[in-house]
Amino acid sequence: MDSYKPKPLLNKSELKQIKRSRTRVHGQKVITDDVKKLKSLSVTPDLPEEELVNYYKEPIWIEYYIPRESRFAYEIKYLYVYLVNSEPRPAPFDSILREAVAKDQFVDLIEVSMLHPEKEKLIRTSYTNSWPFFESISNGYKQYQQTKDPYYLRVPLYHTENLMKREPSLSTLEFTGNFFIHNLNWLIRKMNRGGKEFSLEDETISILIKRRNEYWEKKNLPADEDFDLFAALFYEQAFPNRGLEEIEAAELLDEREI
Repeated sequence: MDSYKPKPLLNKSELKQIKRSRTRVHGQKVITDDVKKLKSLSVTPDLPEEELVNYYKEPIWIEYYIPRESRFAYEIKYLYVYLVNSEPRPAPFDSILREAVAKDQFVDLIEVSMLHPEKEKLIRTSYTNSWPFFESISNGYKQYQQTKDPYYLRVPLYHTENLMKREPSLSTLEFTGNFFIHNLNWLIRKMNRGGKEFSLEDETISILIKRRNEYWEKKNLPADEDFDLFAALFYEQAFPNRGLEEIEAAELLDEREI
């Protein structure tokens, strides 16, 4: 899996502002500093329906205080994260991943091990403790192939995001390539096309956001203020203490200077 280390999405001054603007409602932390901006956020990106399958959709609670009415208002809107395709390493590496990307195919590791018996020992040794999960993924994928019902992709999806945490393995480094992100994106798109509801773990979503931000930077694409604010809200809700160590350390230094 792509290396992942949590880091503050916002700079220190922005994080400090969020910290100062926090309040609590029923014990839950909320953001209250820009009500007009929060209310104006679009529910879905301005994209054709067929393009939305290329995004992971995460519900975000928007909670803000209305001073004139002395009450809190609540809305659910959605963070849409663009799914960035995997990039195989140059040949001779990542031959399995390269073929899967080129043909938009799911990588069934059980099938790969049967088609490449010379690599079966390498693959099985790399996944000795997790082989039953790959068998479950393969079974679900085959049921989907037979029925075209994305319901059967739910278990492969959740197993895939769990197995991603244990990467990289010797098999991915020497033979298959890191196919987990490719499989994850493939599964999300199929679930989207089938109209199935599903959700991913916060860490997985954070990885998708990180990949999206790196892609935007690499391609020098224009900033999306709505996405940035939604992403900040996601991190605030999913990882409420994220980055506070840096803030508290900076504040301590400021006090010492005074």
